[in-house]
Amino acid sequence: MEKMLPEKARLLALLKQGNFNVPDFIFIPAEDFEKDSFKDLEDFLSRFSDDFKVIARSAHPMEEYYKGGTFDSLETYADIGGIKYARKRIIKSARKAKKLAIMRQQIFNNAPELKLDDMGVIVMPFISGASIMAKMVGDHWEFGYSMDRSHKVQRDPYITNTPHDIKLLHMSQEIQAFLGFRCEIEFIVSPTGEVFVVQAKDISSIDTRGFKDSETRIKLDGVRRIRRRRNYRERPLFVMDNNAFYLEVISKCEDIVLGREDGKETTIEDLLSLIRGYERDMEEFAIWHERYAVLRLSTRDPKELYQVANHYLDEYPEIHGQLAKALHTNLYQMDYFLAEADTLIAKDKFRINLCSHDAYGIDTLRNPVWSVYWNMDRHDEVIKSFIRLGLKTGDTIAVEIDPDEKPSVHKL
Repeated sequence: MEKMLPEKARLLALLKQGNFNVPDFIFIPAEDFEKDSFKDLEDFLSRFSDDFKVIARSAHPMEEYYKGGTFDSLETYADIGGIKYARKRIIKSARKAKKLAIMRQQIFNNAPELKLDDMGVIVMPFISGASIMAKMVGDHWEFGYSMDRSHKVQRDPYITNTPHDIKLLHMSQEIQAFLGFRCEIEFIVSPTGEVFVVQAKDISSIDTRGFKDSETRIKLDGVRRIRRRRNYRERPLFVMDNNAFYLEVISKCEDIVLGREDGKETTIEDLLSLIRGYERDMEEFAIWHERYAVLRLSTRDPKELYQVANHYLDEYPEIHGQLAKALHTNLYQMDYFLAEADTLIAKDKFRINLCSHDAYGIDTLRNPVWSVYWNMDRHDEVIKSFIRLGLKTGDTIAVEIDPDEKPSVHKL
């Protein structure tokens, strides 16, 4: 029976048996949601009624074949309705927000097909504190700090070989020795310093990769990264020129309202096909390339053009709603695409919001996110340099970081 448990629940149960500080938890399989059978869950939640809040963690039978953070964990109310809601959100996120990430892992990592209705959940009490991921890389341990629920002001995520408390190192070593394989471990450290083990994942099959060197460059101003071991990276490039995209949408809107010079008719379906085509280009690029960089190339603020495009057909309510919905959905599709990139090239202040697994998930062992940027006062100068270099989607670029932490982008 234990073999049928998802990896996350199985390893937590093992660690609890080994007297590690694992919070109380319960695994609720998909069948219990189908049958509305929640007696055990009700008994469990009754012990935490004073806390009002629990954590519902994804626990799919196939989840062990996917990288950490592919499926969501959510804070929710400590009642049956809250757990049902959390599970629906986790499944919905996997079908929409995480769809591209799942497809890419099925293509590049041979992850199995998923039946999302098989999603179970692990419920444990909500613990306020810092989330820390630990794993052994080579012959040393690394600790990724990313989120502290007890602080309003958050700091950027970072990785260190020296944890803030030596007992994190000792506990990580003991857990790995107890389980008998190389693993990634998630801890929560409470404001009082108590360390809880909330997740473990087998990563014994993950390896590391190196990169090679090259030439030609545009100098930028800075880099944000959570590991500083390497200073060179090559990637296929996707040029995300939202100015050009929105101008094309506006041009199609003009054709609908004013008509075309050649007398041919432009319909709302032509406009929607343009938007779907842009989304398809992103999806196909992400599926074709396991690792890639995105250059955010904007000569002006795309938000202004988005508003123009979004309201161009206001006087045509029968088709305006279709355009507004498509443009709104497109914003999310761009976010999902950017979240799968491991190298971002953009003006300062543009960055990906990293949760615990994003900041130190399985993939960061090989592919820590790099965000290289230029300062706003150099924006026009840098954009002209990129345009002059003639970078386009499908080109291969290299990013090199000098000893002063200044990045250069090369076209290969």
